[in-house]
Amino acid sequence: MSKIRMNTEYRNKLYNRIKDVFEKEETQERQAFLEARENFNETQKNTFELAKQVVERSYPQEDVATLRKFKRKYGDPCDVVAKDKCFYFAHSEDFDEDGKEKSTQSHFDFGLYGNLNGRESYSSNEDSMHFAHAYYREELKANGLNPDIIAQQNGKDDNPHKTKHIDANNKFLGKGNNSYADDDSNNIGMTKTFNAPFYLDVIGTSHCRSRAIACTKDEYNIFLVWRTAKANVVSKHQTWIDSITKQTDQLKIGLKAYRYLSEGIELASELGIELDEAELVRTNSTGLTIYNPSNLASMIKGMKNKNQTREDKIKARLQYEKQSIN
Repeated sequence: MSKIRMNTEYRNKLYNRIKDVFEKEETQERQAFLEARENFNETQKNTFELAKQVVERSYPQEDVATLRKFKRKYGDPCDVVAKDKCFYFAHSEDFDEDGKEKSTQSHFDFGLYGNLNGRESYSSNEDSMHFAHAYYREELKANGLNPDIIAQQNGKDDNPHKTKHIDANNKFLGKGNNSYADDDSNNIGMTKTFNAPFYLDVIGTSHCRSRAIACTKDEYNIFLVWRTAKANVVSKHQTWIDSITKQTDQLKIGLKAYRYLSEGIELASELGIELDEAELVRTNSTGLTIYNPSNLASMIKGMKNKNQTREDKIKARLQYEKQSIN
């Protein structure tokens, strides 16, 4: 038999199947990412418990209850209590070179799209979106989305391809147009579910509240460790995706140079990936078997019969799908 010549469809099939294996391999980089994500989960839980103690120390629950009572009685003039997940913590236990006490302060946002730099922000930066996509990577991937787009485009200028995938990911996760919302009304779905446990009652009159919440230096350092754990998810994900990108870049070069499908099959075999040439040939780009003679004949017959009833069409389609599976 003559050799099957390589074409774009075969290259794409080989590339996607080999890349899928690369992503599922138990490499050090992948394991480091998964461990970073697990560590974040534990750190988030423990650190929020500390945040709750610090916030309620500054805003006692009895004061919150009193102010809410006044709001019910006097209306908007007493509307000074709100739910928040971003807290402006500060301590004054350090001294400058002149021996004067100095304040150290930063924002700590426990939300899914909370920033990683400590600055108050009403719109998520790229790092915060990178975290959200990496955190829910499996869910995004299972729904045909690309959770690795920010890592893959690292160092590149914004472009339509990148923006399209980022917007699709954010939409799936339920991110609102404005990531900051006291009542979370702009967020839905997974974003809202993630954020829900991390709201506390805060007294103030502006976003992230107008007054810094006092904490000790030790407490502040624990909050910094938590934020580092969140940033580490992004860092480890980036490292892992970089390692895959290096491999797939070389894969593309090789596949582009091959003239015959058998060469691609041999490459996969050398990589420890067993692929069947016949199976690649008889499937379309989505993996559906259509070149099996029986299946193809059924499809063509179905196209010719213009007078089929709706029931006949359904029956024929079910039969076709059954044959495809078998």
